[in-house]
Amino acid sequence: MSKQFSDLGISAPILKALTELNIVTPTEIQQKTIPLILANNSDVVGLAKTGTGKTAAFGLPLLQLINPELPTVQAIILVPTRELGHQIFKNLEDFSKHLPQVSIAATCGGIPIKPQIERLTQPTHIVVATPGRLIDLIQRKAINLKETQYLVLDEADEMVSILKESLDEIVAELPKKHTTFLFSATLPGTIKQLIQNYLSKNVIQVSADMETVGNQGIDHEYIVVDPIEKLEVLMHFLNSRDGERGIIFCKTKAAVNKLAKNLAINRFSSGALHGSLSQGIRDRIMEQFREGHINILVATDLAARGIDVKEISYVVNYHLPDAYEAYVHRSGRTARAGAKGLSLTVLQPEEVIEITEFEKALGIKFSEFKKPSVASLEENNTLLWAKQIFKTKPNHDVSTDLKTKVKTVFHHLTKDELIEKLLANYLLQNKPEVVEKPVKKFKK
Repeated sequence: MSKQFSDLGISAPILKALTELNIVTPTEIQQKTIPLILANNSDVVGLAKTGTGKTAAFGLPLLQLINPELPTVQAIILVPTRELGHQIFKNLEDFSKHLPQVSIAATCGGIPIKPQIERLTQPTHIVVATPGRLIDLIQRKAINLKETQYLVLDEADEMVSILKESLDEIVAELPKKHTTFLFSATLPGTIKQLIQNYLSKNVIQVSADMETVGNQGIDHEYIVVDPIEKLEVLMHFLNSRDGERGIIFCKTKAAVNKLAKNLAINRFSSGALHGSLSQGIRDRIMEQFREGHINILVATDLAARGIDVKEISYVVNYHLPDAYEAYVHRSGRTARAGAKGLSLTVLQPEEVIEITEFEKALGIKFSEFKKPSVASLEENNTLLWAKQIFKTKPNHDVSTDLKTKVKTVFHHLTKDELIEKLLANYLLQNKPEVVEKPVKKFKK
């Protein structure tokens, strides 16, 4: 019989909140880490793939360890991005619904610091922060960590470079005796070094379902295309998944902008997300995606951290990531909470050889996604043209006289006849050019 949260030592008020949230059975990483954190005897490293409930794995016991009688910051949770920080803050608020005396604050970068400083003048027990913003608050003496007992490093593999620069300054503010909980989806050498430098020698490491790093519910597939047909093939795929939600990953901000613009031109319900956008725009796009007002998110790796939307049915790697860890995080955006999902990687012929390396490194198997035929691509382009016409707003600047003259040209045609003529005209205009081959001359 599978364990319940009550078996792990979770208190009644938190159990009540979990029941109301319809969270019934703990995941493997939660079963393994919650008792360890509650025991509070050692540092803990939790290794688990994306989407397995790591927030609850450290969040639930942390809420229980807080002493609400002390009006001090007792726990710091460090995250790589504001989006992830916002998600964790919301989760903790939900988990602590019946612990009104526990106070939680989010202090992440990208938004004005003054309201955060004002918030920290009130009693606060748990602070969710990005490293840069936390250091800013420390330097302004706006936060006191002298009594902080717990430090959580979440998605540590996504903020190694940041932590290298900032962790010394943060740890210097903490009491010498504090407990650190590090959570990650992968364990590259840089993280191992971090563990060696900042966690105790008696650290306990637990992992869950890591025999394959990728989520079992994900189909890993790749499609081979020539550069000139890459966008066409992508739009064919997106049309085949019309109405479903997905994320398309690009390597650079410039690539995100270019692809998002092309999708917008072709009337796909999409939005762009990358670090150079203002926080207000990023928040608005994320909200539109979460609420289902847009179905496709085009994003860079870091910008997509913290996206926890259960209904994401596919992920497209428009560019192959540079690191295996990045692929784990990308594909982990789909197939969350037990659902199925597809991770499709778009490759150019010379990149196919790299798939074997990804398979070996991650312990997963890729299958080839069948490329659509030329005829199917042309048909899809015709459908996109039709959608463009359908979604084009009327031009009210056109004179009434001209409108009347144009209507006179078409007035004797039925709707079906007009569609037939429009379609024939489009196909004629977009007919592939036939290149005549030179005739070979044979010597007599």
